[in-house]
Amino acid sequence: MAAKPPITNRVRELREEHGQMSQVALGEAVGVTRQTIIAIEQGRYSPSLETSFRISRLFGVGLEDVFGWEGE
Repeated sequence: MAAKPPITNRVRELREEHGQMSQVALGEAVGVTRQTIIAIEQGRYSPSLETSFRISRLFGVGLEDVFGWEGE
């Protein structure tokens, strides 16, 4: 079993703040599957830099407002 990536995120929180956006809608908006969004939200998968930027821009916040480094 792979170690959990040290990257934290607020994707679920931001989805909920933006009109209860579904995981499917977010996935379609940024070009990934619902399963990928689930894995990101659960901290089991670190998105690519491109996907990270797409997510942060979609929510109108900076990259570091969405993603962080565990322990900081």
